[in-house]
Amino acid sequence: MLNLDHFPDTVYAIQHLAFEDLGAWEDVFYQLGLRVRYFEAGIDDLRKAYEYTGLTIILGGPIGVYETEDYPFLQQEIDLLKVRLEKNLPTLGICLGAQLIAHALGAKVYAGHSKEIGWSKLSLLAAENNPLQHLKNIEVLHWHGDTFDLPEQAELLASSNLYPNQAFRLGSNILALQFHPEVAGDSLEKWLVGHTSELRQTKINIPALRAANLQFAPALESTSKSVLEQYLTQLKLVS
Repeated sequence: MLNLDHFPDTVYAIQHLAFEDLGAWEDVFYQLGLRVRYFEAGIDDLRKAYEYTGLTIILGGPIGVYETEDYPFLQQEIDLLKVRLEKNLPTLGICLGAQLIAHALGAKVYAGHSKEIGWSKLSLLAAENNPLQHLKNIEVLHWHGDTFDLPEQAELLASSNLYPNQAFRLGSNILALQFHPEVAGDSLEKWLVGHTSELRQTKINIPALRAANLQFAPALESTSKSVLEQYLTQLKLVS
């Protein structure tokens, strides 16, 4: 059982796409007695979320870190995130969120050589207290076209067959995950509908991906809970 005496009672989550939420992790937070508050990028003022001294989670989305001309709110996110990371405030990034963290730490983010969409296992690094150790031999969901270089000061935690930089951390507070550990199996149909243009452009077999979702999502849900709990245990919240 986690000791949450030192935790603020609310987790802030920044969304870039309505259906890419905390998924199965939202229930985990509620079970731990923590509330969740969402902020919508491009609509809400994100200053409160990025200046929050508790845990802020930056979720995924289909836009690129480098598309600030088309999506000016991204530049504000990047500027606020740089200050947040300098203060070592607890921050978890998923997919686009991981790319934003990498960029804010000075690493290059760019279009990858191919889309990585679907389920596959990670290659885990032998890092001490690696929170991803629970995902050994577990298929996880990948859904991205961009990738990033590893920030100089970061510790690599996982790779995939297509991309070497799948997860990294900076100390105990900052964790960046290129893949999607948070997905809930019963909501993945929203992803198939919402990302239909990308799936068809990439020539993804949608019925096959749906079948893989049904096959692999339950195991990911049960094991990724342990990933989140270990990360929360290791957090050193900064006031």
